[in-house]
Amino acid sequence: MTEVIAVAVITLLAVVSPGADFAMVVRNSYLYGRSTGLFAAAGVAAGVLVHVSYTMLGVGLLIASSTALFTAIKLAGAAYLVWIGIRTFRARAELTVDLESKPELTRLGALRSGFLTNVLNPKTTLFVVSTFTQVVGPDTAAWRQAGYGLFMSGAHLVWFGAVALFFSHSALRERMLRAQKALNRAIGSVLVGLGVGLGVAR
Repeated sequence: MTEVIAVAVITLLAVVSPGADFAMVVRNSYLYGRSTGLFAAAGVAAGVLVHVSYTMLGVGLLIASSTALFTAIKLAGAAYLVWIGIRTFRARAELTVDLESKPELTRLGALRSGFLTNVLNPKTTLFVVSTFTQVVGPDTAAWRQAGYGLFMSGAHLVWFGAVALFFSHSALRERMLRAQKALNRAIGSVLVGLGVGLGVAR
């Protein structure tokens, strides 16, 4: 599996897996409308860039200082993908979205909520770190790593932008949430396979 394919697959699975970012964008779109949801999606994408920035710096330092330590973290990242895949597959509780309270929310507030939800989400931290430790090596150029990071951020923007457009139509909300169980099982299965495959590679 090439680096590009690995980054693309892991990123897309991480993006579409329902979680805090999804719930926040759904809520903002459903309660406040399309433009507010899109600003929240942009905030999520900006948050991803924060995770990518400190991950690139940390992985680069690890490679330069200790190959053994980097390999250990790489294996831990693969194990995390397997673990989160199993948890996602077995998840039964449906995603809950608070649609009762409706405090005032400006577009800037929506942008801020998306940014903070993502930046403070440990799941995003682990996904970004796991992805980089699987695909970045001593010969991976900085520009390529930056490209991976921009792809991750862009994928979040496109997906959550689509979520905002979708959930600004309230009649479609329940239909998408009902598909969550099947989505979790599909994502979980692929993540387990990726974790095992990447862990034994090289």
